[in-house]
Amino acid sequence: MKFSFILPEKLPQMTVKELLEDYFLIPRKIRHFLRTKKHVWVNQETINWQSTIRALDEITLVFDQEDYPKKDLLWGNPDLVQELYQDEHIIIVNKPEGMKTHANEPGEVALLNHVSAYVGATCYVVHRLDKETSGAVLFAKNPFVLPILNRLLEKRQISREYWALVQGRIDKKEQTFTDKIGRDRHDRRKRLVDKRHGQYAETRVTRLKNFTDRSLVKCQLKTGRTHQIRVHLAHHGHPIIGDPLYNPKQANRLMLHAHRLTFTHPFTLETIRIEASSESFQLGISKNM
Repeated sequence: MKFSFILPEKLPQMTVKELLEDYFLIPRKIRHFLRTKKHVWVNQETINWQSTIRALDEITLVFDQEDYPKKDLLWGNPDLVQELYQDEHIIIVNKPEGMKTHANEPGEVALLNHVSAYVGATCYVVHRLDKETSGAVLFAKNPFVLPILNRLLEKRQISREYWALVQGRIDKKEQTFTDKIGRDRHDRRKRLVDKRHGQYAETRVTRLKNFTDRSLVKCQLKTGRTHQIRVHLAHHGHPIIGDPLYNPKQANRLMLHAHRLTFTHPFTLETIRIEASSESFQLGISKNM
């Protein structure tokens, strides 16, 4: 793999070592290979590890097969992929409801397999959506960018906005739920609010519209616990319509949709703001008004 890119204007001055170690998060072993093989160039010239790089410098990195061993993945169907955004390093797609983000069993085919077939190379999951949830999902197109995106996610620098249709009318315009979430000991598929042993979880809920006995809300995740939105809303008396685990009433689908992803691109420092639509979600709203 060979990558060449111009450092963005807003990038602070630093050494090559700092760029690779602190900004690109390249593992120590691979940094060693880059240095000993002289596989790093600045403005098409080999450099000293302590050389200073500046905004608008051209950085070139070359990775060998031994740096990032090839990961075999069963190819899926590229025709099932709805692309929302793509560049050299990332791809964002619109996941349909009823499809897993990644496979859990050997031979299983999920969205990751379809996206990899669409791109023509093995991709990597940055964050996942539940099988029943539709909407925007971010994938890394190479193992080099994956830890950088993971860091953005861990530092809450990737904003994930969901829309949900919930049971009952919500009076407050905005509220934040911070209930700790843990595993349900009686059902391994489920999570529940567990004040003693659960993990901290934070969900900001904004009412978008009230209907007769339903509410459309926007949910923004500050943490990423399993089933976080579903558990928080159900615990506070507003389970999501069609939720097979926390509101098992007949419905065509779980009325939860990942509406928007927003983050700063790690290489260009441009704001990436992508919205995903869903006909079945909009149809579900119409049927429940």
